[in-house]
Amino acid sequence: MKRKLKYSMIVMSAYNKTDVYPSTFILIGIPGLEAAHIWVSIPFCVVYLLALLGNCSLLFIIKTDSSLQEPMYLFLCMLAVADLIVCTTAVPKLLSLFWFHDGEIRFEACLTQVFLIHSCSSMESGFFLAMAFDRYVAVCKPLRHSAILTHTVIGGMGLAIVFRGMALLSPHPFLLRWLPYCRTNIISHTYCEFMALIKIACADTRIRRAYSLIVAFLTGGVDFILIICSYVLILHTVFHLPSKDARLKTLGTCGSHICVILVSYTPAFFSFFTHRFGHHVAPHIHIFVANIYLLIPPMVNPIIYGVRTKKIRNRFLKFFRFSKPLN
Repeated sequence: MKRKLKYSMIVMSAYNKTDVYPSTFILIGIPGLEAAHIWVSIPFCVVYLLALLGNCSLLFIIKTDSSLQEPMYLFLCMLAVADLIVCTTAVPKLLSLFWFHDGEIRFEACLTQVFLIHSCSSMESGFFLAMAFDRYVAVCKPLRHSAILTHTVIGGMGLAIVFRGMALLSPHPFLLRWLPYCRTNIISHTYCEFMALIKIACADTRIRRAYSLIVAFLTGGVDFILIICSYVLILHTVFHLPSKDARLKTLGTCGSHICVILVSYTPAFFSFFTHRFGHHVAPHIHIFVANIYLLIPPMVNPIIYGVRTKKIRNRFLKFFRFSKPLN
C-alpha cells in the first residue's frame, strides 16, 4: 500500500514537472486498467515463462541434433534469439510495474528499450522473409535447394538482416534524445515505444514521424510484400503438381511458416496503424494488443513448430523419454 501511494505521488508530481529534458520517465501501464494490473500480470508472466522455456528448448534441440541443421531450422534459431531479446527487454520492467508499482525508468534505459524492441522486431520480420525464401527454393527449385542455401549463404543472410535492423533503427534513440518533453514525462504505456515518446514531445516531430514510417515500410512492409510474392510463386508451382496428395504434402511443409506469420503480423499491423491513424481506438485496447504482439509470438512460435514439425516433435519426445527416471 505504501509503495502504491508513493507511486501515485511520483505520477502526480511528474504531471507538474516543467523539466523539458527529464532524466526519468514514468510508465503507467495500461490506461483504465490500473486496478486490474495485478490480475493482468498473471497471464503475462505465464506467457513470458513459456516463451523462455519454448525458445530455449528449441535452440537446444536444433543445436544438439545434427539432422536439424537445415536452412529452415537455422533461420528458426535466429528468430528464437530475436524473440527472446524482444520479450526480455520489455517484460521484466512490465512485471515490476504491475507487481511493485515501479513505473520509473531512466531516460537512457527507455531509449535502450526503444532501440532493442524496434530493431529486433524488424529482424524478426527479416527472418520471416528468409524462411519464406527457403520455402520458395524448397518447393520451386528442390534439386538446387542445398546448392543455393549453403551455410555460408544462410550466415550471410542472417548478418544482413541483423545489420539492416541495427542500421535503420539506430537513429531512433538519437531522434528522441534531444526532443523537449515539456508537456509531461508520463508515458501511457507498459514499455518505451517510439510513437509513445513522440506523442509527449512538445516540438515539431513531422520529420521523425516520416522517418519512422519509411523505416516501417522498408522493413515490415517490404518484407510482407515479398513474403506474399514468394507464396504466390509457391502456390503456382503447387497447383501444377500432378496429384492431390503431392499438392497437400507440399503445402503442409509451409503450414508452420504461414501460422507464425499470421500470429506475428496481425497484432503488429494493428498496433502500427492504431498508433498513427487509429485516434478513435481506446488506449487500453491499443496498449493491450501492443503487449500481445511482444508476448504471444515468442510463446507460440516454438509451439507451432514443435507440434507441426515431425523432426522437432520427435526430438522433444525423445528428450523427455530419456529424462524419465528408471524404475
